Amino acid sequence: MNKVLYIGPYKAIRLYVWSLINVLPPAVKRSLTKFGSDLATARRKRGLTILAVAERMGVAKNTYLRAEKGDPKVGLGVYAMALFVLGFGDPLGALIDVSRDDTGLLLDEERLPKRVRMKKARVPQS
Repeated sequence: MNKVLYIGPYKAIRLYVWSLINVLPPAVKRSLTKFGSDLATARRKRGLTILAVAERMGVAKNTYLRAEKGDPKVGLGVYAMALFVLGFGDPLGALIDVSRDDTGLLLDEERLPKRVRMKKARVPQS
């Protein structure tokens, strides 16, 4: 999508705005949609209205509705607060825990030197 910003009688500046939705992989779109649906289900199971959850989160009703729809433009903080308000605690803290990052741990092992040598101490010259 592009927008034209009119500057003068013969000048126009085109702003190219790429929508985040257009560049997301399909798997990520599906995950966000499912996550939003799961938020809505959890809210309904607890007998809470959209407005009640939004007020507890400190966001506008429309912002929370967008989160329930899985909108990728909604900030991560909104999703984190929704999880907290619905009683899920702090699941984002352990999401990318370095001790459970198998790929990262393997990469660390590959980077380890084959052998370690002691550096020679510099002798001060008198």
